[in-house]
Amino acid sequence: MTSRIALQRSDFRSRCIAMPAPQPRTRLIREALAIAAILLALLMLAAPVRASETTDAGRIVVSGSGTVERAPDYANIHVSVMTRAETVVEAVDTNNDAVEAALARLEARGIARDDIETSGFRVFETPEHRRDDETLREPPGFTATHQLRIKTRDIDDVGALAGDILGLEGMTFQGLDFALDDDTQAQDEARRRAVEDATRQARVLAEAAGVSLGRLMLVGDAAASRFAPRSEGMMMARMDTASAVPIVPPASLGYQASVRMEWAIAD
Repeated sequence: MTSRIALQRSDFRSRCIAMPAPQPRTRLIREALAIAAILLALLMLAAPVRASETTDAGRIVVSGSGTVERAPDYANIHVSVMTRAETVVEAVDTNNDAVEAALARLEARGIARDDIETSGFRVFETPEHRRDDETLREPPGFTATHQLRIKTRDIDDVGALAGDILGLEGMTFQGLDFALDDDTQAQDEARRRAVEDATRQARVLAEAAGVSLGRLMLVGDAAASRFAPRSEGMMMARMDTASAVPIVPPASLGYQASVRMEWAIAD
């Protein structure tokens, strides 16, 4: 019994001695790879911090603006034709007849049909109207309103045309506005002037700070929009005829743009 146990222990020791031991060179390589992986991870974590510090420092940031003015090409006169009836169908039919009559009067005034277009149409229920003494002034019904936009290139004579429209039966004068045929070029010119203004400011700041402008890093959205036109003398206008409306066209239509730009400071 004792000899058998001793034999088993002897076999166990022989098997343990037979297992290959790890080579020192292989262990060193594994340790070196592990260290390299740790260093790489640390570098990746530190890189964004250094990049952020570089981004926030050493830059000149300015906002520029530009404006441009153009004389209007045409005017839009807005009028409406309103009719009232007891039912929706009657209100619409009556309004169609009234609009056709209005178009005929406008054409007789010399306005081409192509220069007249619908800008809106609606039908709504009209409640009854009573006087202060509770007597019925208007019974309930429906009202149809047709808005028309009249385009004219006779800018200087727009007051006389508006006066004629006011005198035409069945139409209500609602207002007018002025516009360009294509305002794309005006907006682009405003953007160019905004960039020039931003560049000028950046150069002034760099000179004052004793540094030099480096590479352009960012050009922000140069949004362009129209602002209120100049209208000198609008309130000083006088009626040349009894039917003329005292309107002085704006001297120009204005467009403005703004842009944000960033430069790096040169080393």
